[in-house]
Parts: sequence; C-alpha cells; structure tokens
Amino acid sequence: MAMRRRPGRRSGPDRETGSVSLEIAILAPAMLLLIFSIVQAGLWFYARSLALAAAQEGVAAARSYGANPDAGTSRSRSFIDQQAGDSLTQTVVSSAGSTPTLIRIQVTGRALSVFPGISGIQVTQSAEGPVERFTTVGAP
Repeated sequence: MAMRRRPGRRSGPDRETGSVSLEIAILAPAMLLLIFSIVQAGLWFYARSLALAAAQEGVAAARSYGANPDAGTSRSRSFIDQQAGDSLTQTVVSSAGSTPTLIRIQVTGRALSVFPGISGIQVTQSAEGPVERFTTVGAP
C-alpha cells in the first residue's frame, strides 16, 4: 500500500530548510556577548590583582624602618610600570590616610576593555600596615 501525500504540505527534511541558519543568526550575537563578557570579567579580576599587589609592594617598602615617606608610592608606581603593561591603565597611586604609625597605599586605575568604545572598569585596591619603629616598654 502506497502512502499518499496531502496536497500543500511538505514532509521530510526539506520542511525545515533554513531553520539552522536562522538559529545561528539569532544565537551567535548572544554567544559572542557572553564570551566577551567572560573575558572582560577575567581582565577586571586580573587588574584588581595587579592593583592589590602594587599596593602591598608599596606598603612593604614604606613601612620599613627609616624608609622615606615617598618610598611606598614610588615602589607601587615602579611595580605597575614593570608588571601591568596595558592590563591596568590610568593608574593613580596615593598614600592619603597614612599617619606616622600607619602607612596606607591606594592604587586606582582602569582594567583593559574588550568592548570597543567603552572604557575599562575602574579598579581600586588598597593595603595598609604599621610603620616599623623602636618603642619602649609600655609606650603605645
């Protein structure tokens, strides 16, 4: 017994011709946006790590016994120049908030952006530590 086809209705693989192309046209931009967002998040995390490492380097240099007060900011700047490259741009290193007994270094900058025309995400990290000094028994 032979099967009869209904008129006006196609069957078989030809019926869905072009649906894959349409799916790709719809999903490809969404997938690219997702991938670029993941890469951007990774670059932001890396820039945060660089800023924190620079701040910690600056604190380590400035808290040493007899260190110059500007040693922390110059060491942080040197670290950024050597290690960051384009990953952390527009950096500002500050020692605001430091006291004679506490050193605080703050590093602010922008992470590299993978999206054209959009500036990178701002990154701010800080570190602090006590200044090494001689004290007497019972003195603060």
